[in-house]
Amino acid sequence: MKGRVIVLGTMDGREVAALMVDGKLQDLLIAPPDDTPGFAPGAILRGTVDRQMKGIGGVFIRLPDGAKGFLRDVGGLAPGQTLIVQVIGRPEGAKAIPVSRRLLFKSRLAIVTPDAPGLNISRRIRDEEARADLTRIAEAAMEGSPFGLILRSAAEGADPDAVEADIAEMRALAQAVTADLSGAPELLLDAATPHEEAWRDWTDPAPDTVEDGPDALADHGVPEAIAAVLTPHVPLPGGASMVIEPTRALVAVDVNTGADTSPAAGLKANIAAARELPRQLRLRGLGGQIVVDFAPVAKKDRATLDQQLKSAFRGEAAETVLAGWTPLGNYEIQRKRDRPPLTA
Repeated sequence: MKGRVIVLGTMDGREVAALMVDGKLQDLLIAPPDDTPGFAPGAILRGTVDRQMKGIGGVFIRLPDGAKGFLRDVGGLAPGQTLIVQVIGRPEGAKAIPVSRRLLFKSRLAIVTPDAPGLNISRRIRDEEARADLTRIAEAAMEGSPFGLILRSAAEGADPDAVEADIAEMRALAQAVTADLSGAPELLLDAATPHEEAWRDWTDPAPDTVEDGPDALADHGVPEAIAAVLTPHVPLPGGASMVIEPTRALVAVDVNTGADTSPAAGLKANIAAARELPRQLRLRGLGGQIVVDFAPVAKKDRATLDQQLKSAFRGEAAETVLAGWTPLGNYEIQRKRDRPPLTA
């Protein structure tokens, strides 16, 4: 099906949201199994500072249900102190859950930032009149509040009353949660479900349609698309391919040209791999250190690949650092773990 379609449904009793663009799977959100330990990114919790340990670059936080968080911002903290933190990533194996004291209360139109005062309008909103109108609405809605506010790009063209109501709701929620400092470790605000996250983050630009029903996923080929992502082998144009294999320490990516081993074929395969890599990492839920073994090309062609990678990763929701080429000719990427790895 042509166009931009959000597909909502369930698989094996778990909520699923899929973003299809011209019939191709572009993003995927799946609820973790019920017995998955820990808390999902976005959850806000009250915790207690554990004893500080020198040399680890942070402090452990006691969280609800016996979970343990790891906080890098340790300035002014003392053992036993109560504080409110937000989960910012998925833990590696049995490691502590990464958390932050910089809270974000996010809705479709606005983000309230208790720890970052000031008013910001999305840079994607370029119309000066629209920016001025939104600034007036935001200033009135946040009057007297010490919290900061970010108006998202979806606010452009939205009904002014809806924008004002959205800001007021997020402001009230932030005030209530940040004031709840008394008591034992507790979950104060759960992370968004896949369907909630899809509505919040995928509806700008507006989809051509939203499909929600018992057969919606199957009708759009989502199970087959997921099955294809679960395999290490990724076909590329011209008979080329790449193989993506997560290991305990890193994610290894190997690019192959296929039967044609000429320099031109190598560059073509590498460009195709660079363009496809963000989508594959996003769908597979892979992050951390990523090492790409591109097909052999002349060093002068590396600048072309650099530009392709920068363009491909621009706009990715997950924080990504393109570290560049290693002395051995591989390419290193660091990507934030913002969702669990996709598994069968």
